[in-house]
Amino acid sequence: MADQPKWWDQLKNLTLEDNADVDYDGQLMSSYRGKVLGHNVPEFGYKLALSHKFTCHPTAWSYPPLSQVPSLVGLSVRYLMYYKQLREKDKKPCMDFFNQNSLHQVYGVPLGGIGGGTINRGWKGDFCKWQLKPGIYTFNNPLADQFIVTVRRNNKTVYQQVLSVQSPPSNTLKTWNWRFCGDQAYYCGLYPRAWTVYHLRGQNIVLTCQQISPVFPHDYKDTSLPTAVFAWHIQNNNSETVEVSITMSMENGTGCRNLRKSGSGLWHENFTCGVAKGVTMHNNSYPDMPYTMNVTASQREGVNVTQCNSFNPTGDGNEVWGPLLQNGTLYSKAEKSRPTDRGEVTACAVSASCHVTANSSNGQVEFCLAWDMPEIYFGDHQRQYKRRYTRYFGSSGDAGPPIADYALSNYHEWEQKIEQWQQPILSNSRLPAWYKSALFNELYYVTDGGTVWLEVGDEDGKTPNGHDVSSNGNSHSNGTVTHKNAVTSHISEDDIHKLDFFKEYGKFAYLEGQEYKMYNTYDVHFYASIALAHLWPKLELSVQYDIAASILHANPTRRKYLMDGDWAPAKTANVVPHDIGCPDDEPWMEVNTYFVHDTADWRDLNPKFVLQAFRDFYLTKDRAFLQTVWPICKIVMRQSLKHDKDGDGLIENSGGADQTFDGWCVTGPSAYCGGLWIAALRCMIAAAVELDLVDEAEKYSDLLKRATESYQKHLWNGKYFNYDCSSNQRHSTSVMADQCAGQWILFSSGIDDVLPDEQVKSALTTVFKLNVKSYDNGTRGAVNGMRPNGRVDESSVQSNEVWTGVTYALAATMIHKGMIQEAFQTASGIYRTCWQRYGMSYQTPEAFKRSNTFRSLAYMRPLSIWGMQHALECQDSKNE
Repeated sequence: MADQPKWWDQLKNLTLEDNADVDYDGQLMSSYRGKVLGHNVPEFGYKLALSHKFTCHPTAWSYPPLSQVPSLVGLSVRYLMYYKQLREKDKKPCMDFFNQNSLHQVYGVPLGGIGGGTINRGWKGDFCKWQLKPGIYTFNNPLADQFIVTVRRNNKTVYQQVLSVQSPPSNTLKTWNWRFCGDQAYYCGLYPRAWTVYHLRGQNIVLTCQQISPVFPHDYKDTSLPTAVFAWHIQNNNSETVEVSITMSMENGTGCRNLRKSGSGLWHENFTCGVAKGVTMHNNSYPDMPYTMNVTASQREGVNVTQCNSFNPTGDGNEVWGPLLQNGTLYSKAEKSRPTDRGEVTACAVSASCHVTANSSNGQVEFCLAWDMPEIYFGDHQRQYKRRYTRYFGSSGDAGPPIADYALSNYHEWEQKIEQWQQPILSNSRLPAWYKSALFNELYYVTDGGTVWLEVGDEDGKTPNGHDVSSNGNSHSNGTVTHKNAVTSHISEDDIHKLDFFKEYGKFAYLEGQEYKMYNTYDVHFYASIALAHLWPKLELSVQYDIAASILHANPTRRKYLMDGDWAPAKTANVVPHDIGCPDDEPWMEVNTYFVHDTADWRDLNPKFVLQAFRDFYLTKDRAFLQTVWPICKIVMRQSLKHDKDGDGLIENSGGADQTFDGWCVTGPSAYCGGLWIAALRCMIAAAVELDLVDEAEKYSDLLKRATESYQKHLWNGKYFNYDCSSNQRHSTSVMADQCAGQWILFSSGIDDVLPDEQVKSALTTVFKLNVKSYDNGTRGAVNGMRPNGRVDESSVQSNEVWTGVTYALAATMIHKGMIQEAFQTASGIYRTCWQRYGMSYQTPEAFKRSNTFRSLAYMRPLSIWGMQHALECQDSKNE
């Protein structure tokens, strides 16, 4: 092909599925008995029959080995006391170890764009996980949230079926025909789209439901919309015309039992807005955050849309089932329903019907689900925010119908943009099938990570403490901004908050994990950020500007940290924060929710800011960004240099777990933090050169030379870099999977001249041999720590874990160094284990072990898989 990307050439010797000892793809689809593939279902994606049953059922990690118990006793006791104090305030900790999410092997592609809330529609068709209240998840599956098909011949209903494999309680919706044969349907998820194919074998009809959410790269409008479209394609293989109705029903609310008991005042109304005709459901379950849920269908020539704007979802359901069975349509008793009484629940349904001619595939009806919660609060209720989409559809609470109309009118354009983005990768025959699925499906977390994308106006020029910019409060100032286009030598926290950038692109935040409820956890964002930088660079810069401001922020309030019981300030000035807050508290205003360690002295956070800042500049070429963050980079590097106790230019670790591996102690010079430090020094040189700061470039060059010499002297053993320089022989010479993390960011920034190439390749080869191949025969990714003798490092609660995001980042580093075969085999273990073997679809955890235990479902770090794609595409820029 003339227009074939150059990076394809790297894959010419890649052996596909080299380590696929078990055909998991075949297993997932093995129970499908249908004879059809459906309409325009892609070849690649997460595919499984609706009748599939997983045979492996992993459990959440709960108890450490006896050898690790003594080191955790103090932490456990302090956590119990901390937990009790919070519960007395009717709060929960941001990491609630007493209420860990159990694994439900049901989730599918989430609905909705970025930052407006999400609803997960599972692969069996259930609406089973809700995040409307920002950052807070409810795990409910309202029975009434369904699609129903009705088939009529000669004006008589011959078939009517709920398209669900569920077997509901006998006393609920008992008139409905349940238990669709799961072996006659299958699911294909390829984020942000999904397809479900239903073979109505007795009717000789095939239904294909395509689910589309408006998520595609470099878009900052449509991608913010809280909506999804369900486009139904109907294939009639009969010799006569049939009339087919598809009905979408939905309960008002998330199915939460407590809200059901206490709620009241829910009401519905019919509407028509452009091509959208449906029902608006008004809900006031969340104090001061009312919202509407809008169930709509597209009305056009040849399609008849009818509504039932109120029925009892806990009754027998005949208000919906009866009219459909009688004549294939619905009806409403009135245009508006009455408000519900306390404890009363209600639901609605919308139906679209069309005639499909004999032996044709010309039947199509479209539905849209749009929700509108324009103004939000976080847990402490100190401040109101408007979501990003209100910029385009207003914040008065009546945007649901216009959004639905817009979605139904524009979803074909969304499809085109998604296909233009994905097709070059999907059509590349040299890439393995699992990678094509994993690359796009892991992006689910950008929307389903408790994500918020918020507007910023003139009233938002405040410090995190809420002070006006004219009054610093606890804001630390390092001077004032100089004139535009000049290098900024000093900057204040308030200067950053007042940047026009925020007014244009807003504030963006996502959780470390759905169980670890801390926004923009920076040591983890280090890995995930490549997805944003590659696909939505303005969102990445928004995060970076926020972190820059938070670096200058100080909160002297002292609190007890649970690992060692010491008291320290909540936020120390001039260091990178761990996170920007918890959704149960007040993000941006209460920085650093993390309670285990005082991260002011963590060794990885400051270098990670410098590394990401330069990489983001390298990718965006945004010189104004680099000028703004340069003085802050100098501040954090100066702060980190205090950790160089012997003056050799290289920082040392404290002996505690003072980095992202917060359960794995490190002493003295270390492969991980030392590697980050020398990489950050190199980025400071590159930034200084870009900004024409000759003296600064020379200063950091001298420091880099000394630091690199010390790094190699203390840690290089001829094959790899030792874990650290402690006297603990149980781990000091361990092989750390993530020892080249700093080099990864350098390679992503076009820099490849810090460590000798042969050392980096040797280290990566050793990691592949020991951490990958020697761990369950190379089928589970890379274990964090491995002893030189091939035994797993059991010295801590994290050294013996596989971290999904670290493995993807390791694979990206291997690609940068030309180790293509090793990279794909390494990364394949994550997808095969989590998605195919464990059934952890759209909830990839932070960590797992080969004992089939896991930790922290639905986690930020695995977004690092986009580092692999970035590494492949870097080849093009190298050849230009």
